[in-house]
Amino acid sequence: MPLNRKRALRKARRKRKGAIPINPIVSFRLRLVFAILFCGLLGLMGRMASLQVIQANELETKARALQTQKIKPLGTRRSIVDRNGRLIALDEERFRLWAHPRYFNFPGDAPTYIRNPVDVAYKLSAPLSMPVSDVINLLGDRSSGVKLAEDIDHEIASKIRSLGISGLDLEAYPQRVYPRGSLFANVVGFLNQDRIPQAGLEQSLNKKLVRKEKARNLRRGADGTPLPDDLAPGVLYKDDLQLHLTLDARLQELATNALSDQVQAWNAKKGVAIVMDVTNGELLALASTPTYNPNRYWKYSPSLFREWSVQDLFEPGSTFKPINLALALEEGVINKNGTVNDPGKVVIGGWPIYNHDRRPNGVIDFSTVLQVSSNVGMVNVMRQMQPARYWDWLHRLGLDVRPQTDLPGALAGHLKGKEEFVSQPIEPAVASYGQGFSLTPLKLVQLHALIANGGHLVRPHITRGLQSQAGLSTPSKKNTYPLISPEVTEVVLRWMEAVVESGSGTGVKTPGYRIGGKTGTAEKVVNGAYQQGVKICSFVANLPIESPRYVVLVVVDEPKGEDAYGSTVAVPVAKKIIDGLLVLEQIPPSTENSGLKPAKG
Repeated sequence: MPLNRKRALRKARRKRKGAIPINPIVSFRLRLVFAILFCGLLGLMGRMASLQVIQANELETKARALQTQKIKPLGTRRSIVDRNGRLIALDEERFRLWAHPRYFNFPGDAPTYIRNPVDVAYKLSAPLSMPVSDVINLLGDRSSGVKLAEDIDHEIASKIRSLGISGLDLEAYPQRVYPRGSLFANVVGFLNQDRIPQAGLEQSLNKKLVRKEKARNLRRGADGTPLPDDLAPGVLYKDDLQLHLTLDARLQELATNALSDQVQAWNAKKGVAIVMDVTNGELLALASTPTYNPNRYWKYSPSLFREWSVQDLFEPGSTFKPINLALALEEGVINKNGTVNDPGKVVIGGWPIYNHDRRPNGVIDFSTVLQVSSNVGMVNVMRQMQPARYWDWLHRLGLDVRPQTDLPGALAGHLKGKEEFVSQPIEPAVASYGQGFSLTPLKLVQLHALIANGGHLVRPHITRGLQSQAGLSTPSKKNTYPLISPEVTEVVLRWMEAVVESGSGTGVKTPGYRIGGKTGTAEKVVNGAYQQGVKICSFVANLPIESPRYVVLVVVDEPKGEDAYGSTVAVPVAKKIIDGLLVLEQIPPSTENSGLKPAKG
């Protein structure tokens, strides 16, 4: 290579290795870049201002919609419990299983893969306890909205969820359950399949039994935890109120069993047993038979859904005689040491009236009148009272007035009009031994409570109100007013005690306890006329006599048999109830020298 060319190449290399000359930046470009960045910053600030100021409310609403869960109420009802907190009625969460075959997919399947309904049927057969063929038939060829089962409990629902099958939907709903079965059906009633109350307290106290629930919006975090801010007051409140009854499940069961056995033994039409606290009107037992199971109400006749102890009238017969004697004492037409003549027959207005055994008893005291259940003696006692005054007393006792009670469907009794009662001598005559008028068993209990508590008329009831689950309910407040003097009721109680000691009520005698009572055997009115051999047998008891606290009434309708009387049909039931009552309420034995002290209302 020529020497000059080599020198030229070395000079070029030295030139490349040297510093690169910097050309000055054009001021226009600098301003353009600055303007672009400034505009971008202004746009970002404007956008932030728009989001945080102008669109803040709209964006907050959308965010809350995503964060908020709307909790819809299931429409549950409050539980019902007895006086000791034992459950009588409650709502349990159950589930309906819906199937959507077009979405059937098993865990691990490709998201777009749709399973054959047969595959799902094999999976569901075991938890549903159904043959595979039945599940397949239910699924049919529908693509969605197929109801496979209902009344599914939590255990089975959990098994179905654990399968992880897409296309299955468990819908929760409340179901009314009655753990005691038929024991309280006559009082509580039931809900039909549409959860509409059909009878009993479920119907009469429907508004009180519906829980106060509303749809609620609850904000939650990403993990489902309720957010502490913006919680509305009471959003997590749970209505735990229960309806507390005065009834005792133990005594109710004892009374129901004793009554059912006796009704079956005598092939009777029906029966009722009532236990009342005479101081405040609380019912500890209200049993009737025949009855029904409210959990399977559709299997029974609708005629069983009514409580006949408050909805059917009957003539009380001899169980009303103590009430009449109390009225005669109060009016002063007899005195406690007096007597009455019983010739065995008396004719009133052309109508002959006999004793039940057609035998005369001669001159007897009023204690004996009750012991032998003298009809003629009672007619001669009440003839001494003016008919108008007698009718006024029956009206004051409320025979023709609906009793104030929380028992649904309670009826007023039937009493002849005053003009007819006064103008027809036979009317006060038959009323003297408990016929010619009618009342409900509940009303008869109320009137005998008046004798037991010193002359106060109490309000019979079976509810203590709504209270929290935290504790037991307290006894009802006394709600009474006086009608008869305590001195009069004290005398009548002693006469009733003689019936148990020496009369037709001896079947309830209990060693160590003083008990008063009165039996009744009345011919039944059928189609407006008395039917011979068709009877209503009853027995009422007050205890303990030295300080009365409870009234027990047993009524059995149409027992079959010639020897069907209050002493043979009703007394044995009352005996079992009284024995249980003495134990459950821990009533101490009576003392021989204890004085008679009627409980004050």
